[in-house]
Amino acid sequence: MRKKPNFVTMNEKSRISVVINTYNAEEHLERVIDSVKGFDEVLVCDMESTDRTLDIARSHDCRIITFERKHYNIVEPAREYAIHQAKYDWVLVVDADELVTPELKDYLYRRINTSDCPDGLFIPRKNYFMGRFLHCHYPDYILRFIRKDKTHWPPLVHSTPEVDGRVEKIPAHEEQLALIHLANDSVADILRKTNQYTLNELDRKRHRHYGTLSFLFRPFFRFFKTYILKGGFRDGKPGFIKSVLDGYYQFVFLAKKYEQEQS
Repeated sequence: MRKKPNFVTMNEKSRISVVINTYNAEEHLERVIDSVKGFDEVLVCDMESTDRTLDIARSHDCRIITFERKHYNIVEPAREYAIHQAKYDWVLVVDADELVTPELKDYLYRRINTSDCPDGLFIPRKNYFMGRFLHCHYPDYILRFIRKDKTHWPPLVHSTPEVDGRVEKIPAHEEQLALIHLANDSVADILRKTNQYTLNELDRKRHRHYGTLSFLFRPFFRFFKTYILKGGFRDGKPGFIKSVLDGYYQFVFLAKKYEQEQS
């Protein structure tokens, strides 16, 4: 007897909402919105931008909602709010500096029309620094495709959404399915973000204690992991510089943690 195909009928075809969280995101937003045309909904959740972000979103007929920035200085609570405001059960969360490839769009629609589709998908992401694609930061998996009724996004910096169900990863070798991260941060950008992100991380790790040797081993291991284990040596000078900056991040966090404990 011939096996039936593992697809649901076209009448049961699910739809996808794209959620884009924004705050003063005019630099890349036009390209980002262009990359998600063809999805069933594009929802922009804005945290009270003061630049042209909202004008760009309106010009593309995006649905716009507002999340008051005064309540939080991180994006995660706005993501939790936005995904549950989306019209459709399947939600693709995209940053305002990330592009969705046509291949990824087609792949997601194929997956939601199979009976074995998971409740969440980790998507690989391509990152760039000093104009070069960084092998050491690929596949940089992020959980961005989810069923909204099975998802909670914790209000913690750099947190991953919690999905009540099965989660899978898109294979890293399928590079055409990766999100493209447009941000090509300068060293100054990374230093600024290091200061902000380490401040946010202090609250998340306030109950942890790090010994004196951590000041030596954690920064060195982060450099070693990025440069050797993840292949930063293949990325030339930009790979070496980024590896050092990754180690520096760990040192700054530990220094702030020690300072906090002494106060």
